[in-house]
Amino acid sequence: MNWYFVITIAFALAIDAITVAVASATYLGQMTARQKFRLSFHFGFFQFLMPLIGWLAGSTVVRYIEAFDHWIAFLILSAIGIKMIIDADYDEIHKFKNDITRGFSLLILSIATSIDALAVGFSIGIMKAQIMIPAVIIGIVASVMTLLGIRLGTFLSAQFGQRISIFGGIILILIGIHIVLDHLIIL
Repeated sequence: MNWYFVITIAFALAIDAITVAVASATYLGQMTARQKFRLSFHFGFFQFLMPLIGWLAGSTVVRYIEAFDHWIAFLILSAIGIKMIIDADYDEIHKFKNDITRGFSLLILSIATSIDALAVGFSIGIMKAQIMIPAVIIGIVASVMTLLGIRLGTFLSAQFGQRISIFGGIILILIGIHIVLDHLIIL
């Protein structure tokens, strides 16, 4: 497998991560260093882990997952997006009580942004190619792109205030719709 292919895949997979990072930063406003680390680490880690799981899973497990994985991603991203839109009316103190860079919310966002990486790992396995170096590159690119998304989202939040959280929620819903449409068009 050549480097151009691996890097192209890594950037393509990181698009969801950077978009969700922008939405998350617009929701939270000014993020602490810990929040930035948690988000970028987990997005990068799951983008690294999912290709490994896909590579190991084989065709039987992927067949079961691909039948409904797009709907799961859509529901998760839409639910979080709707919550962000609703929370845009609350004050800053309330928003930080709902820190999406912690706990179950972080886990769900990490999985939702890396489901595509599972299929990529499966594809790499079919090609009988090595997975470790591509998985590491995919994880690093996703982590760096997440940090860039956080910076952009923080800037937008500072410029537009709480209303930008509505925009972030809409972005998450649109990503979910895109995932479903992308899957339906492929069929």
